[in-house]
Amino acid sequence: MTGALADIRVIEVGTLLAGPFCGQQLADHGAEVIKVEPPVTGDPMRAWGQEKADGKSLWWPVVGRGKKSVTINLREAAGQDLVRRLVANADVLVENFRPGTLEKWNLAPADLHAINPRLVVTRVSGYGQTGPYAAQPGFGAIGEAIGGIRYTTGDPEKMPSRTGISIGDTLTAMFATIGTLNALHARDRTGKGQVVDAALYESVLAVMESLLTEYHVAGFIRERTGSMIPNIAPANAYPTRDGKVHLISGNQDTVWRRLAQAMDRPELGEDPRYATHIARGDNQIELDNLIAEWTATLDADDLRRVLNEHSVPNGQMYRAPEMLNDEHFAARQAISWVDSPDFGTIPMQNVVPKLSDTPGSIERSGPELGEHNDEVLCGILGLDDDTICRLQTNGIID
Repeated sequence: MTGALADIRVIEVGTLLAGPFCGQQLADHGAEVIKVEPPVTGDPMRAWGQEKADGKSLWWPVVGRGKKSVTINLREAAGQDLVRRLVANADVLVENFRPGTLEKWNLAPADLHAINPRLVVTRVSGYGQTGPYAAQPGFGAIGEAIGGIRYTTGDPEKMPSRTGISIGDTLTAMFATIGTLNALHARDRTGKGQVVDAALYESVLAVMESLLTEYHVAGFIRERTGSMIPNIAPANAYPTRDGKVHLISGNQDTVWRRLAQAMDRPELGEDPRYATHIARGDNQIELDNLIAEWTATLDADDLRRVLNEHSVPNGQMYRAPEMLNDEHFAARQAISWVDSPDFGTIPMQNVVPKLSDTPGSIERSGPELGEHNDEVLCGILGLDDDTICRLQTNGIID
């Protein structure tokens, strides 16, 4: 491993998505991520996903990529002791259990810091480690609701919608990753680790732009607005002659004038109804209808060519097939092809962001359950054969 985090060892004891996606990002950039999973069953993500083959999830190879799997029963004292031994030579521990669970297992941050004062303990939960809601269960969907993104998503005439991905979990994982890197940087100065407390609802709230300020100052509550944002125009999805949907963002004054030129209607660029940002917002629906009438006369490829010629930001709505066949995706290696023991060579999104000197990489797809038991338990912890047999007999490891 040659990534920026190649000298970092991470113990991941989380399950499902938010904690493991944090671990995935760290592994992508070179960290040695040792994933601790329950014996026999492993992380539930091994069985999640819309499509499965031979009972195995197509989601697991992605979220488990680059990690080492070791099976340890954390509900037993002997299993907890193994984690404490792993922590002694680790830099980070990532977990996303309900607050109080680590404490119940005698793995509280204070206990772990007594073993390794330099350890960064990254904790992901629904409502955070403190406050009146801390003990409540909170999955990503609930964080999306409490954090505000659900209410503002979807058709205004229908119930609030959701994105087609687990955005609450992934946002929290990204903030947890940022917090982990911040804590590691601070450790370089202080020599001490600390606790990173990433809450699902706060991570969603963090990306809600000026929602709170707008209400407090102007009494404005953001509502669902479908495919547009109120008063930001033009910035919407428009139909094409060949039945596709194209996104156009021409909401800056100079860009709008270029869009008017592209439409062969240059006079619209100076029309008082559309010439300024505020004017276009006031006449948003009328303007969107006008643009839609024009885009409907062109096929998507022709529309993209014309808009690109006039430097107007635009793009087709992509699905997986379009991504896999796009020349820019290929040139940037945005998609990586990774060998999987279960599915052959499979595509998945590549590491982001790209670093010029210490680029990340995907070393392998998600591991088999307990694939690295010998490497971790014998190689790292130095357990002998008798100890391994005893742990297996007692159900502590597979």
